[in-house]
Amino acid sequence: MAGAALAIVAVALAFTGPHLVHLYDTTVAPCATNGDCPTATAAFLRTDRTLRTWLGILVLVLPGIIGVFWGAPLVARELEDGTYRLAWTQSVTRTRWLAVKLGVVGAASVAVTGLLSLAVTWWASPLDHAAANRFGTFGQRDLVPLAYALFAFMLGVTIGALLRRTLPAMAITLVAFVAVRLFATSWLRPRLLAPTQLTHALDPNRTGLGSSVSGLSGLLRGHLPAANLQPEPPDIPGAWIYSTRIVDGRGHALTSQVVKADCPALAELNGPHPSGSRVAGPVPEEARQGLANCVTKVGATYHELVTYQPASRYWTFQWYETAIFLAAALILAGAGLWVVRRRLP
Repeated sequence: MAGAALAIVAVALAFTGPHLVHLYDTTVAPCATNGDCPTATAAFLRTDRTLRTWLGILVLVLPGIIGVFWGAPLVARELEDGTYRLAWTQSVTRTRWLAVKLGVVGAASVAVTGLLSLAVTWWASPLDHAAANRFGTFGQRDLVPLAYALFAFMLGVTIGALLRRTLPAMAITLVAFVAVRLFATSWLRPRLLAPTQLTHALDPNRTGLGSSVSGLSGLLRGHLPAANLQPEPPDIPGAWIYSTRIVDGRGHALTSQVVKADCPALAELNGPHPSGSRVAGPVPEEARQGLANCVTKVGATYHELVTYQPASRYWTFQWYETAIFLAAALILAGAGLWVVRRRLP
């Protein structure tokens, strides 16, 4: 079933992939000559959006499916039904019994996920190149899906060996794998390499007036958002941007109190209308000039600080995270072997 599904996906990608490459070569690649790259890129990125979304979801969920349906029942079902005793009485040792299971099904897991990841990475390469945001699809491309699949498979096998019940092992495997993936994405990956920092002087043309609430408690008390300066996201192609802040020479963030004190005339720009609603419509020229003057005044003390990972580190992150999940898979395989050899009667 996995092979048939993979063949169907491959046929779909083979039919639509060349069209994407042709569209990129004829619209996005020569856009610099026409001087309208943002419009051409935005139009190109809308191509096959539904298919791209579902392919990304498929690559993300496939390792979890393998862990739940291939890994968890592999040993748990035999332990639950007692059929493992028959194998062990036919001159098959426990180590060989488990090693063959792990080798055959584990290799199939890596092969299926690897082929899918390879096909999707090839198909989506024009879209990824145009979007210049490789870190945005990090878990759906190249090497890491293989490591995720092997880790999920070994996790399911080990949990199944410990619980000796198929359905509970499947449920716990799913929860554990999702928790590990979320932990790796939100906490581990940002800390693998120290980020790069870039400073800019505040630019009145790239800095607007936003709003912020001082903490959840302030929001719950009904406090109105306070006006504060907000820079536009920096244009660093392919970079993984952690944050864009306005800070002073000591690293202290710009607060709404400082903006209010330095630029009292801007306090009403972000505030509510006397009727209780916000004023909609174009910003008057006087307000624009006032904002520019405020940015210039604040910029004498504060500057823009961008914290990011450059695009050149993409493959370093791929190798690091792949190695971590492969090492975790080997540890789980050793734990599963220990359970089968030492804890089973």
